[in-house]
Amino acid sequence: MRVLCLAAVLAAPMVAPAFAEMPSGITSFTLDNGMEAVVIEDHRAPVVVQMVWYKIGSADEVAGKTGLAHYLEHLMFKGTEKLEAGELSKTVSANGGMDNAFTSYDFTAYFQRIASDRLPLIMEMESDRMANLRIGEEDWQAERQVVLEERAQRTDSDPAALFAEERSAAQYLNHPYGRPVIGWRDEMMGLTRADALKWYEDYYAPNNAILILAGDVTPERARELAEQYYGAIPAKEGVERAARPQEPTQRAPRRMEMRDPRVPQPQMTRTVVVPERNPGDQKMAAALSVLAELLGGSPQTSVLGQKLVMTGKALYAGAGYEGFAVDPTNFYFSLVPADGETTEAAEAALDQVLADFVAEGPDPAQLERIKTQIRASQIYEQDSAHGRAYQYGQGLATGLSVQDVNDWPDILAEVTAEDVMEAADLVLNNKATVTGWLLPLQPSDTTLDEGLALGDPQISRIPPEAAADTGETVAPTEPAAEATEVTQ
Repeated sequence: MRVLCLAAVLAAPMVAPAFAEMPSGITSFTLDNGMEAVVIEDHRAPVVVQMVWYKIGSADEVAGKTGLAHYLEHLMFKGTEKLEAGELSKTVSANGGMDNAFTSYDFTAYFQRIASDRLPLIMEMESDRMANLRIGEEDWQAERQVVLEERAQRTDSDPAALFAEERSAAQYLNHPYGRPVIGWRDEMMGLTRADALKWYEDYYAPNNAILILAGDVTPERARELAEQYYGAIPAKEGVERAARPQEPTQRAPRRMEMRDPRVPQPQMTRTVVVPERNPGDQKMAAALSVLAELLGGSPQTSVLGQKLVMTGKALYAGAGYEGFAVDPTNFYFSLVPADGETTEAAEAALDQVLADFVAEGPDPAQLERIKTQIRASQIYEQDSAHGRAYQYGQGLATGLSVQDVNDWPDILAEVTAEDVMEAADLVLNNKATVTGWLLPLQPSDTTLDEGLALGDPQISRIPPEAAADTGETVAPTEPAAEATEVTQ
């Protein structure tokens, strides 16, 4: 993660530096107050996207204050001295645009999409709330209830979301990635106006933010407007992320099981902690990305799709890699057994397919096809100004440089079979996994704990006799969330 020195920001010369020219119509610059900016030119339509990404997220919250980053995201729409509550969104909508915001473990972002001649309007409003947020006494309690209701609707009423929380808690025993982005309900209920204001005052600053402008705007005009609206906001000291507690070495596999009567059919998720995309060295991340596509990118043509889905052993089998992160992240497998297939048989079949892949390696033709598909997908993403803005924003917010983001397609194209097998060794020969099963629970099931309501999930330990074979036994007592909570 890159850290900006405030002294260097304040000592920077007042003469505007030359643009840092990048390929594919990308231009980047940094304002004197430390605010990074990326301009993505696309004049095919008179539309522009503005995104402001703050390099602070839920994983940076202090213990006991989970959900604070997401709570402030909501409160950022409550107005300033110039804007009434909700006026920003109403103004964007009245001008034919749309806006939204989202919070993740590592960042919080706000965006608008609007006609390009309205760009000064949205930059004025966004910069205003960066510096002049107002949280009234009548707002903070009402908005806290809104986020509590959001949790009730999106998480507490969804067995799959509750299971994802449990799985994350089992994966990350010490690192804050094991906590939900939206927060634990009991801690959310204790959040206050003072908590939100402190978070805002500590971390919402130009030298902790990234401005992305994508669409019908030139670099010169973007620079002029950025200086006008954001340039006068002073930098702040101490906005850098505090050191996060890191995960200790996992010494054995962990298993968990969750039963819920609302679950229609069994499903399994297995995760392993792997490296994130690192600045200046994305080779392993690229190999992990290609490995995920090879193994489970397509339900029909991937290795798992061909060996499990097409043979009738599974209804779904997939794999994925979450590369954008500040700290080590997840490689995961997902599995839904076919009707009539036991969970034990389905998991054994998955393990056998993965063992065969380690022994045989990737098919050369399939590897080239996957790389071509990834390249085509990258080109297709460049056709969307919003999509490209998201790629640069997410990359810079998690510590990558503009050049790292630009280099990514070429690094993916250079992945070899040997690179894939190195990544496979890291993932498939790694015993430090977390395997979780989400299972149905019938009303007549005698394993239902006394006092547990029919709609409540049941979290189970691995039986002692099974623990001897699987290693660590983990019975998470708290839920944990997936990587991103989207709101507004």
